[in-house]
Amino acid sequence: AALLLKRADFNVVGIHLKISNFCNPQDEEDARLVAELLEIPFYVLDISKEYQRTIALDMIKNYALGYTPNPDVMCNRLIKFGYVYEFVKKLGAKYIATGHYAKNIKIGNKHYIGIPKDLNKDQTYFLWAIKRSLIKNIIFPLGDYTKDEVRKIAEENNLPNYNKKDSQGICFLGKIKLIDFLKEFLPESRGLILDKENNILGYHPGYYFFTEGQRHGLNIKTGQGPYYVAIKDPKRNIIVVAKESEDILYTKKIELKNINFLVDKEFLERIKIDENNIKILVRCRYRQALTPAVLDMKNKILTFEKPIKAIAPGQSAVFYYDNILVGGAVIYKKLN
Repeated sequence: AALLLKRADFNVVGIHLKISNFCNPQDEEDARLVAELLEIPFYVLDISKEYQRTIALDMIKNYALGYTPNPDVMCNRLIKFGYVYEFVKKLGAKYIATGHYAKNIKIGNKHYIGIPKDLNKDQTYFLWAIKRSLIKNIIFPLGDYTKDEVRKIAEENNLPNYNKKDSQGICFLGKIKLIDFLKEFLPESRGLILDKENNILGYHPGYYFFTEGQRHGLNIKTGQGPYYVAIKDPKRNIIVVAKESEDILYTKKIELKNINFLVDKEFLERIKIDENNIKILVRCRYRQALTPAVLDMKNKILTFEKPIKAIAPGQSAVFYYDNILVGGAVIYKKLN
């Protein structure tokens, strides 16, 4: 991203974020080497205290309540396009640029976030919660490239990280497994694993260590699986599981909270089907296929054209229309 911006005659400054003690020191070293090669200033921001106080603490609280939060969404809103953006403004920067696979699309005098060329790496799912007013000041240099093309450009320009493995999982945990991190804060609490007929299939160490749709780690030994987590009941510390074909695993309607639109009222007016409802495409998990749905904006109800498998309250429902990121919301609860 920095290389492409420098080619386009931007005055570029590199920023590296240290967000926890689990960060890989090699990541900082790689970023520093790239900055030296491109001859650009380089800053390391140690935001570990801010990150733990906001993103990490919020994640732990949500798991304790039975939700499955998405820390990357919150990080983009509060940290990358919040704290970091304010920092670069103090440096005199007009824009903030990231390596997200997304596009900044200008239609008339308005800016929108759009789906990138590389659909397999599309990261717009994680950007729905940022402030709409910032979009005009964001650059996504990789939006018109595939990941393979980016690696090739990096190799041709002798960037030392051209063949670095893709980052996966929750960034601030490094190589630490999520369940091991949560066990540092949430006590094990043995509970029942039931099927939809209330038959006992096994036991679990705590509902908050699991998420809807999860298949592995259930330790069900009936020989009749595979089973997936369908429902978590925090009050009774019970997990209800189901097989792939069972209706209990699917949801047609959900209630949302914290809706954030990245388009203006004029755009919403164009996609309305009546006073309160808009017809959009939605995904409720990263890389999940887009599905048609109707959003009741007044009552915050989202109804899918076809039932969706393994909806997890706490995750994000993200809205699209004609390759434009319309916005998103947090899934509050399943209605049917």
